Order: sequence, then C-alpha cells, then structure tokens
Amino acid sequence: MLEGMNRRDFVQLGLTAGATAMLPRMMTAQAATTAPRAAQAHADAASTPIKTTKLYDNVYLLQGQGGNMALQTGTEGNILIDSSFAPAVPRILEAIAALSKNAPSESGILINTHWHSDHTGGNEGMHAAGYTIIAHQNTRVRLSTPQTMRLFHATTQPAPSGAWPTITFEDALHIWRNGDSLDLVHLAPAHTDTDIFIHFRKANVLHVGDIWFNNFYPIIDESSGGSIGGMIRAAEKALAVADSDTKIIPGHGPLGTKADYQSFHDMLAAVRDKVAALKANGASEQDAIAKKPTAELDAVWGKGFMKPDVFVGVVYRTL
Repeated sequence: MLEGMNRRDFVQLGLTAGATAMLPRMMTAQAATTAPRAAQAHADAASTPIKTTKLYDNVYLLQGQGGNMALQTGTEGNILIDSSFAPAVPRILEAIAALSKNAPSESGILINTHWHSDHTGGNEGMHAAGYTIIAHQNTRVRLSTPQTMRLFHATTQPAPSGAWPTITFEDALHIWRNGDSLDLVHLAPAHTDTDIFIHFRKANVLHVGDIWFNNFYPIIDESSGGSIGGMIRAAEKALAVADSDTKIIPGHGPLGTKADYQSFHDMLAAVRDKVAALKANGASEQDAIAKKPTAELDAVWGKGFMKPDVFVGVVYRTL
C-alpha cells in the first residue's frame, strides 16, 4: 500500500575531453585517478559476490562494489534499496534469491536513495527482473537528463528509460509491506538534491544513503545542489528518528549506530565552522586549503576517497 505519492555515477565518470586542464592542480590529480579506479570497481561488480548481513527477521544489509543496499523480504514482495552498478545485477539477484524463497519477483519494489549510479546503475536490470522503481521526483529528472559534476568536471548521459523511477514523490512516502511500515523522507539538498532516507519502523533500520559516508570525508555533489550545510541538516533530520538501538546503513562504509553517525555530524560541523571563519576573514579558497583546517581530523576521516584538501575546497565553495 502506498500513501503520499504526489559513482551515471559520480564514481564511474567519463571525463570530458580536455576538461581536466581547466581544473586547479589538486582537482586535476583527483579527477585523473577517478576514471580508472571507477572503471575497475564497475568491472569488478560483475564478479564480486554480494555480502549479506541479517539486521532483522526479514531485513538485510547487502554490500558489493557500489553503494550499500538493503533488502526486506516477504510474501508481499521484496523491497530493495539501491541497485549498485549495472554489472552487479546478476549478483544482486543471486543474493536476493538465496534470502527470499517465497517472494514474488513481479511485485518487487526498488527504492533509490539518490541519483548517482553506484546506487542506481542496476535500475534497468532490476526493472527487467520485475521491480518497480520508486524515488524522489528529482532522481527521475537527473536520471533522464545529462548531468555534469563540477567536482570531477565530468558529464554523464541520461540513463536508459528502463532505469527511471516510475513512482516519485515530493516530501514523503509511506509503504506498508511484509509486516512493517516504511517512511521514505526527502531531505533538503544535502549530498545532492535527490536524497531520501528510508526508515523501517518495526525493524528499526535506517538507510540514509550518501548523506553518511561512515569513517571518511564525504563527497558532496555541489552540481546537484549539495552543500556542507545541507549535509549537516540532513544528518540532524535522520538522527532525530534514530535511537541507540537503530541500525543505520550509510551509503558507503560499515553499518553504524546513532553514536557513529553523530560523530560524523560533529566532524562536518567542525570543518564547516573552521572553513567559514577563514572565509569570513578574507581567505580565498586556496588560502583556506593551505591553512589545513582539517589537520586534526585527517587521521580519522582523511583515508577515504575524498582527500582532505579537496574536501575543504568543496566546503568552502558550498558555505
């Protein structure tokens, strides 16, 4: 029952020819390493088994090469959150088949947390397997039109029409299925302008997509409306529905707790405040980067895909 309806991959980006020459040196280096790393992850998705972790009687965490997924199984039809890279679809279907013996595939639902294709690349394949795709209305817009990502100075073409959501919503959507009630809640632009979180009330599982990168600095897609302030506000909104027992699924990184997510929020706020102070005192973006405002945080948060200097630049530009 539905109520309230009203890395194309930032990671797997094909760099526009000649565009990297226009970037600052540090951004050029970041972009130059993105394509081969992403292409490898995309290719590996076809052979990488999906790791499954039971979170509740019929709710599981699924992890492969792309963004973290979640699965609810049941006789009313499975619900899958996010679809990884396109080559991962056979592996995803294998994992689903192993976990759900009685679910009819023709009534499956796929929910996208946002538009980036390490979370939506498998949409077309899952749709072909009988899944109806649900997402925020902006996700359909971005999947159906060319997109340029400033961070990597790269442009992606529209996804195939079979990958587009066919049910969209504006603010919130509620689904009752397989003995649980799911809240799908849109967030003001944060990682992108397409972000939602999904809360399984009975199971007490919360999937927050890429508004949380657990244990490392996040990518903020400023070209899709993302900002540091939006990331902080989104974290606060998601944290408000969690308790100490909630199992929280980030877009990337390990399963976490409310305390883990609070630490991420606090890091974001600290970086925002430091960079904002530098900007208010007249520092340029390059000046702010040179002052290393994240130095005390880098040992914990700086070991992921997003390097500290690049992260500071995004924070500065999106204040």
